[in-house]
Amino acid sequence: MSTAVLRRAVRPAIACRPTYLAPAAWLALQAAALWPHGAWMLARVRDGSDEPLGLAALALLLMLLAARARTLRIGPQTGWLAAGLALTLAANAAMLVAPPLACALLAALALAAALMAWLPADAPRAPLAGLVLLALPWIASLQYYGGYPLRVITAQVSAWLLQLAGLAAERSGTAMLVQGQLVIVDAPCSGVQMAWMAWFCACAVAALAGRRDAAFLRRLPWVGAIVLAGNVLRNSLLVGLEARPQGLAPALHEGIGLVALAGVCAAVVALMNATEGRRDARR
Repeated sequence: MSTAVLRRAVRPAIACRPTYLAPAAWLALQAAALWPHGAWMLARVRDGSDEPLGLAALALLLMLLAARARTLRIGPQTGWLAAGLALTLAANAAMLVAPPLACALLAALALAAALMAWLPADAPRAPLAGLVLLALPWIASLQYYGGYPLRVITAQVSAWLLQLAGLAAERSGTAMLVQGQLVIVDAPCSGVQMAWMAWFCACAVAALAGRRDAAFLRRLPWVGAIVLAGNVLRNSLLVGLEARPQGLAPALHEGIGLVALAGVCAAVVALMNATEGRRDARR
């Protein structure tokens, strides 16, 4: 083979080698354009207004992107890229009139759309988009808007379970009267943090295992069911023990909560790792 032929054969490969850096550069520019929202999120976590759980989702997302940088597309999908740019403009413009969390949600959607533009055609997208959304400081707002109805549901179902166990139990608001003892179902018992951990486990396992979007989305309703069941069982056990004359030691209370959380996360991991036979094989 002549030297000229070798040069023609090698030149395209050499020209394509650095192109895997382009997606990282584009995503960095997108993040820079959304920096005001990131600064607000960081300040919200630092001043104690919200839990720092979102940092775990952000760290895992960055690790996944770093590990798969060479698999990203050379040329982006223009539809997703245009959606990301439009959402970026909307997020920054909304800062003039909308609450910061709503603007941060638009910013997260913008970043997710930009990420989708660079992923390979066969790459899972839903778990990564889920991690982007979980990076937001949601916990305090979810507790404020959704904590009360979740506590009511948990208290009511727990009362039914305790009645089945032979205990005198009834619900009043978010409190329970069990064996003559008043037990309050407080904010930590709403299950909001447990739900966040369950969704994080679901997205993390699906992303690491390369679970197809269709299979991942089919399992999401079951994640919610697992969280609800786990939270009700945890609350029922704690309320039953708290209603005793001797009450329940704080250390044992925390230990039961951690065991319940570990059980829910283990069930979610098993759910996401389970195969669906032919459907998973085809997709």
